[in-house]
Amino acid sequence: MTDNLQGESSGDRPPTDFEQIGSEILATGQFDVWVSQGFGWLVAGIAGLTTLLLFWIGWVIFERAQPAIQAFGWGFLTSQEWNIIDLKFGALPYIYGTLVSSAIALILAVPIGLAAALVTSEKFLPPWVRSPLAFVIELIAAIPSVIIGLWGIFVLIPVMQPIQLWLYKNFSQFPLFSTEPFGPGMLVAGVILAIMILPTIAAISRDVLLAVPSDLRTASMALGATRWETIFRVLLPTAVSGVLGAAILGLGRALGETMAVTMVIGNSAQISPSLLNLAYTIPAVLANEFAEALDDLHIGALMYLALILFGLTLAVNVAAVFMVRVLNHGR
Repeated sequence: MTDNLQGESSGDRPPTDFEQIGSEILATGQFDVWVSQGFGWLVAGIAGLTTLLLFWIGWVIFERAQPAIQAFGWGFLTSQEWNIIDLKFGALPYIYGTLVSSAIALILAVPIGLAAALVTSEKFLPPWVRSPLAFVIELIAAIPSVIIGLWGIFVLIPVMQPIQLWLYKNFSQFPLFSTEPFGPGMLVAGVILAIMILPTIAAISRDVLLAVPSDLRTASMALGATRWETIFRVLLPTAVSGVLGAAILGLGRALGETMAVTMVIGNSAQISPSLLNLAYTIPAVLANEFAEALDDLHIGALMYLALILFGLTLAVNVAAVFMVRVLNHGR
């Protein structure tokens, strides 16, 4: 009798159902911990590889730009001369064209994209209209840039030519409209860039507005606020960091857009305050000259331009991250 009791107390007896369930829970919990840790290491590894790839791309561009960096130094950023025969190169007209055309695009696309996001996220229209409208706006992003460039040549430039002439005839005393339009130019490039970044800004802003808790809308309306007061005083301040991120993503695409801009900006390396004048951008000159560049200094100058563009886009994204963090921290 005593031996039987000692045997059961030492674990010779079969486990009860409760003990069996407890062991299975412990085994499952341990497996979940391993899966969670493994997934964490996988994500960290992919993030590390992505960062390494970014620095690798930057290093390759920097290395190929060394002939121009050693020949022109920082003066490359402020020089306006671009003479392939004399091998004298400067980046200022291209930096100016890239920044101004992108700024025009951002000024035009942000209010239109935000309005499209509000119309497709709020109950201004019936649901059977809102969803197809949002889909059509997002569909613009799927159109290849060369197709948009052709549309710009055959449709946008003829449509905008009377508008540009009207601006020149009535506002030529202002530097922004002081030159007679040729057809292509800085303003046309800015408009076509605005069309191209519009889906990015509208789609992300719409998702951000839809993510705002419905309780905020209900509470605001319950306090007596109108729909527009709710939008401008509750929804937009709540979603401002997401809208800002959408605008910065659109700006990043505008800075790097190549084919469509090359086809409508006129490709003239000059700095003019007039938006109706011809201009040039960094992506456009890279697309036009890189295939025919033979001299090491010419290739180095083009890679120097690519390095500047890489730095600009990187700076824009880093600034966006800090701005979003500052806005979120201030709440």
